[in-house]
Amino acid sequence: MKHFLASVALGALLIGANPLAALAETPEDQLIVATSMNNILTLDPAAITGRETVQVLNNVYDTLVILSPEDRSIQPRMAESWEVAPDRMSIRFTLREGAKFASGNPVTAADVVYSFKRLMQLNLAQASFLKTRGFTPEAADQSFVAEDDRTFVLNLPQADDPNLVLMTLALSGPGSILDSKLVMENETDGDQGTAWLTLNSAGSGPYVLTQWASNEYIILTRNDAYWGEAPAMTRVMLRHLPESQSQRLMLEQGDIDVAYSMQAPDLTALAGNEALKVESTPGAGFYYLAVSMKDERLANPKVREALRYLIDYDGLDKAVMPFYGKKHQRPLSTGVMGLLPDPGYTLDVEKAKALLAEAGFPDGFKTTLRVLSEDPFMKAATAIQNTLAQAGIEAELITGSGDQIYGAMRERNFELIVGRGGGGQQPHPDSNLRSMAYNPDNSDAAKLTNYQGWRTSFYDADLNKMIEEALLVQDPAAQAKAYEDIQTHMETAVMSIQPFSEVIDTAAYQADISGMIVSPWVSRFEGVTKER
Repeated sequence: MKHFLASVALGALLIGANPLAALAETPEDQLIVATSMNNILTLDPAAITGRETVQVLNNVYDTLVILSPEDRSIQPRMAESWEVAPDRMSIRFTLREGAKFASGNPVTAADVVYSFKRLMQLNLAQASFLKTRGFTPEAADQSFVAEDDRTFVLNLPQADDPNLVLMTLALSGPGSILDSKLVMENETDGDQGTAWLTLNSAGSGPYVLTQWASNEYIILTRNDAYWGEAPAMTRVMLRHLPESQSQRLMLEQGDIDVAYSMQAPDLTALAGNEALKVESTPGAGFYYLAVSMKDERLANPKVREALRYLIDYDGLDKAVMPFYGKKHQRPLSTGVMGLLPDPGYTLDVEKAKALLAEAGFPDGFKTTLRVLSEDPFMKAATAIQNTLAQAGIEAELITGSGDQIYGAMRERNFELIVGRGGGGQQPHPDSNLRSMAYNPDNSDAAKLTNYQGWRTSFYDADLNKMIEEALLVQDPAAQAKAYEDIQTHMETAVMSIQPFSEVIDTAAYQADISGMIVSPWVSRFEGVTKER
């Protein structure tokens, strides 16, 4: 309780209020957002990880294009227009005229080139997005070209779908445009500004990073040099408040405007409060049950098929997943081209038993089921443990942190796991398939840890070829049909990963706030207003 009161006082001081006064509501021109900052380790766009960090960068850095929050379509941002070459091997961007960074330096095509070259040369976490598309540090001079101050040309290193490339450039991190002059002024021992950018910003977005106290707060201040319409909020403060009940209490009292990372019971309790809104929007990826094909029992397709019928999809959807996910059984995200309807799997213990008997396990077997020790993972895993037991599969739960649970999966040293992942940051089937199914090299030495197909030791050469070929189909209808065929093939092959729910993002906020975008992947605060 002492820590909680100190946190309230700190927040009051930061927004200029008297910490001893009752906090009935936040200032009209400031937005106070409660979230968890456990995964915010750096604010360097090349090195970030996690959606919470993306949410910060979305407000500080511009990308050439963005994804519309409404339909995830590709929209102009720093590039006012672009043109794909007839051979689909290059994209020419025309930058906005007169745009400036927060420092006052003009935004030029040379800054765009610098940003992408730096990303590839540092080879930190976010470089993987461009590496997946075939870009390399060695070919950076040929890949990234400034024809003049306002014309940037991206030369593709391999045949690709230009729409997917544009979606990649829309992501904060790989697509963030840095003020090259400011970054180089703050370079230390050839680090290309990495140390400085951990705690500072060099962007052209509507806000500037003013202060970051690790696992306490981040303050963003309105960028007066912003090229677009000035945001209504002069300042945004993101507060580290990981406890769901604390977020709920402060939201009800009016001490914060927006609450992320709340637990389902607290969100349910807030749903009837007319002074507040609880909103869920599609997220990225899936909750799933996955198996390791290194286990001979689980490599048997009859066993994997049995597992399909030992998940209570409807029960999980109603009792465990509200505010976290919605029932979904395909490996493609809602809204992407070619998505087929769910195959309609249901809990069917007798069918599962028959399949297990065909596989040579009429009495089931013993195994382990790894899971994160937090909701909704624990509740989902416990429910699945119970339905597995009905068919004779005794699954011992192994719980732990992300490093312990996903670390074992990355090392391909597990049996069963309830997890979350599967791409989807880019609204394109390839984003899901590269994450969930593609595995070009199944050897342990390959270390393709970004591919969950590799993590589960699932290898299907025909499927790999289908995924590669579908990406290059130019006719939209034919491309959609190719992705339909891939899903049919995956169903027949009985994949190592079975989704049971699609991730949704949920936030609660004051009802007098307009322009709130809930999804952290596309969230921006520039359009937020308060009607007070």
